[in-house]
Amino acid sequence: MKTREELVAIALAHARSEAGDDIELTLSTLEAHPVYELQPIGRVLRGMAAARRYYEHFFARFRPLVRGYELRGEWVTDEGVGQEYVITLATERGDERHHVIGILTFGENALSGERVYASERLLRVMFGPAYEESEPL
Repeated sequence: MKTREELVAIALAHARSEAGDDIELTLSTLEAHPVYELQPIGRVLRGMAAARRYYEHFFARFRPLVRGYELRGEWVTDEGVGQEYVITLATERGDERHHVIGILTFGENALSGERVYASERLLRVMFGPAYEESEPL
């Protein structure tokens, strides 16, 4: 079992790999059966295949829309690493600012997944087809 410090390092590597467009590195930071909770709407994605579908969309379709982002805060608990962002997206209606909180949750040896708190609009854009595959919590 990894130490808290090792898990924090994995979580930070995960966040960097998302910003750096590295899908394989991002997926390598996850345990075999990650769980992604979409909050506050109460939806969930389970498993590595679902995580891969999400990240394929995230890197191919969502990241190109990102005009910029600001990390507003970050904290560490025994359960994971929380990060608060403001993300600016290019949309057909012009630039939109969205607030999001992501909590990268610790497993035994990697991340067990993430809890993402954002508007339903942002979650739909961010998760794309994986959003439609999500189930009620």
